[in-house]
Amino acid sequence: MKRLVQRFFDAQRPRFTEGGRLARLYPFFDAMETVFFAPAHTTGIGPHVRDNLDVKRFMTLVIVCLLPHLFFGMYNVGYQSLTATGRSPDFLPACLIGLKAVLPMVIVTYAVGFFWEILFAAVRRHTISEGLFVTCMLFPLTLPPTTPLWQVAMGITFGIVIGKEVFGGTGRNFLNPALTGRAFLFFAYPVRMSGDAVWTYMGGQAAVDGFSGATPLALAAAAEGQEVVHTVLNQAGYDLWTLFLGRYAGSIGATSTLLCLVGAVALIAMGIASYRTIVGGVLGMLATGALLNLFAGPGTSPWLALNPVYHLVMGGAAFGLAYMATDPVSSPDMESARWLYGFLIGVLTVLIRVFNPAFPEGVMLAILFMNVFAPLLDHFIIKARLKRRMANT
Repeated sequence: MKRLVQRFFDAQRPRFTEGGRLARLYPFFDAMETVFFAPAHTTGIGPHVRDNLDVKRFMTLVIVCLLPHLFFGMYNVGYQSLTATGRSPDFLPACLIGLKAVLPMVIVTYAVGFFWEILFAAVRRHTISEGLFVTCMLFPLTLPPTTPLWQVAMGITFGIVIGKEVFGGTGRNFLNPALTGRAFLFFAYPVRMSGDAVWTYMGGQAAVDGFSGATPLALAAAAEGQEVVHTVLNQAGYDLWTLFLGRYAGSIGATSTLLCLVGAVALIAMGIASYRTIVGGVLGMLATGALLNLFAGPGTSPWLALNPVYHLVMGGAAFGLAYMATDPVSSPDMESARWLYGFLIGVLTVLIRVFNPAFPEGVMLAILFMNVFAPLLDHFIIKARLKRRMANT
């Protein structure tokens, strides 16, 4: 089988190399070949840095860690749909409904994403980066399952073109492309990206009486008076264990804290994600939540009394910390800066949730905001280290 595939690529190569009719599309040919085989070219002159974790293997391992989120997201979308419409939430029907809702979004994301990547690669005459595969996997996982396909195409277009290519492509972008596309959709089409009606895929069925579609974050933000947020969440069926497992309405692949924990541990163990960013983010959320608890009392926002642990397991906080805050391109390079970078993401996530009810999620804006300041953190860390140097005599 391997020889057959290799023979196919060898036969097509003359059409895509210099002088061939499709020479302008060589980046696309090269990208498809490297999906099956390691790159054939090597560095010809020194110095050489030997590392078993090249860019292709790096991105492949991230996609492997994201696949459980995709499969669970399909099941959860179907499960929520069956429950909301009063049907029996059996496993196989739930998976089939989720597949019908989610797979077209993934296909559109990859098709449009590859279109723009190939276009810019052909114009600039450079190869297609494997980072595109990760961006196109992350983006649909952050969306509501009811997002129209044309909006999916608009979002990934904005994320790749404005969030990455206008700055020179992979490695030169200072914003996470997937989050940039998600933020564009959030502000351009708020009706489709927020509210109670967007998080549950109905598939043309009518909802049962009493169904609200409110997410845990929406319920917490809507708590009034002296209502205890934990009581409101528990009455709606959102106990801590349910939130940790992620079987509730929300973004397609970002609800399960358990899968985020497993993925984060795997990425850290393989040397892909920085544990400093993740742990810093967790500490930032817990510390800010605990500090706000001190100000809880009569007449204050119920958010202030929320157990800090709930901030970690609700919404996409864990997903953002595990897969987006750790993006090696848009996060700081200095290890000590990553502690502060992650900590500030955690702090901002909680502050946005508590004090700005228009943005109950928080983590998306927090990561993008800190993406902008990541180079500045590196600058101050390097400057501080240079000051500690012994003066030349």
